[in-house]
Amino acid sequence: MTFLSALILLGILIFVHELGHFLFAKMMNVKVLKFSLGFGPKILGKRYGETEYLLSSIPLGGYVKMVGEDQLEEINEEDRARAFNFQPVWKRLLIVLSGPLFNILFAAIVFMCVFLTGVPSLLPEVGEVMPDSPAARSGMTKGDAIFEVEGIPIHRWDEMTEIIHKSPGKPLAIKIKRGSEVIALNVTPERKAMPNLFGEKKEVGLIGIKPSGNTFTEKESIGGAFGQAAKRTWDISVLTVVSVVKIIQRIIPADTIGGPILIFQMAGEQASQGPMNFFAFMAVISINLGIANLLPIPILDGGHVLFLGIEVIRRKPLSEKVVMIAQRVGLTILVAIMVLAFYNDIMRLIAGKTIP
Repeated sequence: MTFLSALILLGILIFVHELGHFLFAKMMNVKVLKFSLGFGPKILGKRYGETEYLLSSIPLGGYVKMVGEDQLEEINEEDRARAFNFQPVWKRLLIVLSGPLFNILFAAIVFMCVFLTGVPSLLPEVGEVMPDSPAARSGMTKGDAIFEVEGIPIHRWDEMTEIIHKSPGKPLAIKIKRGSEVIALNVTPERKAMPNLFGEKKEVGLIGIKPSGNTFTEKESIGGAFGQAAKRTWDISVLTVVSVVKIIQRIIPADTIGGPILIFQMAGEQASQGPMNFFAFMAVISINLGIANLLPIPILDGGHVLFLGIEVIRRKPLSEKVVMIAQRVGLTILVAIMVLAFYNDIMRLIAGKTIP
């Protein structure tokens, strides 16, 4: 189940990424020779028109091969007008960017479907009140249902905690339901230094309550699902970029980097918890894949974008020698990252861990 789930996940995301490159190449009238899911030796292949469609043996990526993509390639005169490297910079830029952007757009579509289907959310019900906490001192008790904070209607637990976390030391007007009775309370969140996702200490407000654990399924309208999907996609994209920066700054330790083994584990785990969990996880990985491919490392799409930017500034492309040296450096960096990711995955397996 784990292996099959991971193959489905990776297969879909690789297909979406390469489909972006393929469709934009076709739109720009660039001749596409091959469209492959996977690297290495061919397992299956079929030619339709001028393009050969392949399923290859190593399912860790894919590629779209276009005429003129390799600067050392000899191009027939009849193919020159349709060769990649003879296109204007703006056309090449769109073709290069289309893969990562398709991954991010695909994630937004998946999130939209998830929100339309329904997402389990915690009810804003108090399951436990910590002794001598701001909530206890205000008179809040187990079973209270919080429905308003500072005049803002509350429907989910995370809506309430977001306001409280942003209000350390600030008195809050909170309305609760206790049975059929509505009670107005004034609670001042305590200032607490808590580690964020990156392990950095941040000051937040806490009132000392825990949720009851009761949930409800929240379905969105089409407009609401669109808005929520756009917000979730943006938030995860920003978080991914910030995480990369934090890794470079060594704020996040390098041993948190995961590779294919971790994705295989987590894909199986999410699939076992239901299709919505699996699709939400797929959307997150799709965003990660899109952002990772935009890193300015030669060989990746971001490296090609960097080369095109330099070409615009210089008004001529980089020399073949410079490009080849840069690609070797990029390949070395990429291999080093993959080795580190595999090492971390193996060490987690040895330690019996799934998630860093």
